[in-house]
Amino acid sequence: MEYEIELTPLALEMLIGVKDQRHQKSLSDRIDKLKTDPEKQGKPLIDNLKGYRSVRAVGQRYRIIYKVELEKVVVLVVGVGLRKEGDKGDIYTLLQKLLSE
Repeated sequence: MEYEIELTPLALEMLIGVKDQRHQKSLSDRIDKLKTDPEKQGKPLIDNLKGYRSVRAVGQRYRIIYKVELEKVVVLVVGVGLRKEGDKGDIYTLLQKLLSE
């Protein structure tokens, strides 16, 4: 079964904001791969991001954060960004803050 991919406005803005076109294309290609078996890809997140999953992209520098909505057969991409552990611009830090609002 193939899933439909949806990006939130924030995820789309983050993807468009990636300045390097090669990275942007790699991220888009990786998102497209989520159409098949998204619940078997990446890793489940914990704490404030429980219910979401994360896959690595572009040589492991970027993360794509998504939620699988089984009842709708949809993969909802909520964020795309650089992993910068300990930095306020880290994708996980940004999404925890935004999703808790």
